[in-house]
Amino acid sequence: MDFTEEQIAQFGLTFGVGAFMLYMVFIIFQLARESKAGRFGTFVLFVALGFGLVGFAAKGVIKFFIGGAE
Repeated sequence: MDFTEEQIAQFGLTFGVGAFMLYMVFIIFQLARESKAGRFGTFVLFVALGFGLVGFAAKGVIKFFIGGAE
């Protein structure tokens, strides 16, 4: 089965960026644990540092609904 360069790039972008985002969540969790931030501190770290991840994901969802599935 032959895959085109576009299909490989789309697969890499979809799963590669998703895996990277999960790794970023793990890094934030490790940072909170090692700094002994407590519940509120961990919440603040996830809100502050995770806001960029949420924005990136929201951009994809908004783009999907405005432009349709391409």
